[in-house]
Amino acid sequence: MYYAEIKNCDIANGPGVRVSLFVSGCTHHCEGCFNEMTWEFDYGEPFDEAVQERLLELLAPDHIAGLTLLGGEPLEYVNMRGLLPLVREVRRRYPGKTIWCYTGYLFERDILERFCEEWDGMNEFLACIDVLVDGEFVLAKKDISLRFRGSSNQRLIDVPTSLAGRKTVLWEGK
Repeated sequence: MYYAEIKNCDIANGPGVRVSLFVSGCTHHCEGCFNEMTWEFDYGEPFDEAVQERLLELLAPDHIAGLTLLGGEPLEYVNMRGLLPLVREVRRRYPGKTIWCYTGYLFERDILERFCEEWDGMNEFLACIDVLVDGEFVLAKKDISLRFRGSSNQRLIDVPTSLAGRKTVLWEGK
């Protein structure tokens, strides 16, 4: 897996001050994408143990609310597998911090009905995520007034509550 960028003081992609990791590789190719360079799977630098440890260190300060995963597409199979050790370790070291993940895939159709059934590690990965922002960016539905998303079709999903109740529950800014 490759990554394009790490932001150690991000306030745009989830609540509070966050550490954000932009992974490389995306097959959606949304019109109007703000990060087209990350469509290529080999863009940027290789994600290795040293990069993971750097991210974990950036998450340590008390003022950091959590980790946000963006792209590219974190839920491309190769990226999900590369990120699984990271989210597992974030959960272990920092149980009070949140993990947000942005994806162009749809929670019910793609993730629950397909990826969780077909991919080793997907259920564990999803269990580590607090909020999933799902749906492709749609230029015709772009709305800069929306909180933590770019187009009105995208949803902020409370993953633990959704998984526990077996139905999609939207995050309401707890």
